[in-house]
Amino acid sequence: MSIKIYTKTGDKGQTSLLGGKKVAKSSIRIESYGNIDELNSFIGLLKDQPEVEAKIKQQFYWIQEHLFSIGSILASENGFSGFELPQIGETHIKQLEVWIDKYTTELPELKNFILPGGHQVVSLCHVCRTVCRRAERSITQLHSEEPVDEHIIPFINRLSDYFFVMSRKMSQILQIAEVPWKPQLDD
Repeated sequence: MSIKIYTKTGDKGQTSLLGGKKVAKSSIRIESYGNIDELNSFIGLLKDQPEVEAKIKQQFYWIQEHLFSIGSILASENGFSGFELPQIGETHIKQLEVWIDKYTTELPELKNFILPGGHQVVSLCHVCRTVCRRAERSITQLHSEEPVDEHIIPFINRLSDYFFVMSRKMSQILQIAEVPWKPQLDD
């Protein structure tokens, strides 16, 4: 017997959190973990690019695993105790900082804003960065309405920084010139 993918329980615009509480699919909680899911999917697309080195793919895999943990936490009603959820902690935030610091020291000094692009891999890093920022905004909004685990917002904040640095690192690896933003002032 196979499991059906559709349940029809959401056909009226509601869904259940882990713990059973029904909420509107338009709620900020659903948007928050939906943004995390979208980010995870884009990271998968980025990870699947043949130009991405194995050691960087491993970092992306690590990030995806932890984004699934964050999605699970966000998909749970506060106080859920049905089973133990994976946690995000200070060590996870520090790991992102280690990678950011390592790559930053290998890159030329940043003197201008950089326009996204130059190669599909670089552009996908920027897509991940911007989706991550949207996820951060929605999680921050959720946190203003009800408490969110204290490590989630810093992790997501650091992750967007990671993808900015990774976009620059991938430009360097692929020998793609970064295009600085030079504002055009109208006369």
